[in-house]
Amino acid sequence: MNKDIKDLKYYFDTQFNLWHFEMNKFGEATPTVMLALLEETAAEHCLSIGYGLYDLIKQNIGWVLVSGALKMERYPRYKERITIRTWLSSYSTIRGFRENLIYDEKGEIIGRAKGLWIFFDIRDRKAVPVFEEIKDRWPFFNESALETTLPPKIKPLSHAGFKEEILVRSSDVDIYQHANNIRYLQWLIDSIPDNTTEENNLHFIEGKFLSEIKSGDTVVMLTDKEKTSHTFNHTISIKDSNRICAVARTKWKARSIVF
Repeated sequence: MNKDIKDLKYYFDTQFNLWHFEMNKFGEATPTVMLALLEETAAEHCLSIGYGLYDLIKQNIGWVLVSGALKMERYPRYKERITIRTWLSSYSTIRGFRENLIYDEKGEIIGRAKGLWIFFDIRDRKAVPVFEEIKDRWPFFNESALETTLPPKIKPLSHAGFKEEILVRSSDVDIYQHANNIRYLQWLIDSIPDNTTEENNLHFIEGKFLSEIKSGDTVVMLTDKEKTSHTFNHTISIKDSNRICAVARTKWKARSIVF
C-alpha cells in the first residue's frame, strides 16, 4: 500500500470495517456494498477539501457518474478492515477520472475501480465547468488503477433471455432526484440466474449511464448470457419508450468460499 512520500499528496485513503448487514449468506461483502463504499470514499474526499456534496448541492451542483468499471479479486469478509485509496488521474473542463484501489488488512490489493464523473448543474440537468478551486485542491496524478477504456463500447440489447419490469420508487432516488447507480447494480444482479450467483462472485463489471431514471418510471431490465463464458450483457431502458438508460457487461468467477 505504501507509496513514495512525494506521491502521498495525490491520494486519499479511507478505512472501513465490514458489518454483518453488509454481508451475503457466504459472509462476504456484496458488490453493491463495495460500490457504496467507493462512493463514500469519493464523498469523504470531496469533504476533505471543503467541497462536500451537501455544500455543493446548496449551489445546485453535484458530481454524477457517467461510466465506470470495477474488478474484484475477492470480497472482504465480516469485520475485515479494508482501506480504499482514491485519486484523480485526469481532468477536462467538465469531467474527471477517479481511480480506486481496495486493500485488505495485509495491504494486498483485492479490488480496483475507475469512474468517469461529470460536474453537474442539478437545476438545469447539464454539465458545467469544474470549479478551479477544486482542481487546485485535487491535483491529478496520471496513474490508472484499472486498465480499461471509459466509457466502454457496449451495444444495447433488443432481445434477451431475461426480461423484467421494475417500478422505480422514491427509495431508489438519491439527492439528485434520479435513481442512484447502486440501484442499477442491484437490478442487474437480480437479473442473473440463481445458479450463477450461488456458485460465482461478480468479478468484473463495466457500464455507462445514458439517461436518467426518476421515481415513478417503469424500467425494463434485459440480461443475456454470452454463449461460451460466465459473461452477461445488460440493458436498462424506460418502458414504452426508445430511451435507453444504461448498458453494462458483467463477468463472474467461481466463489472460493462455500459454506
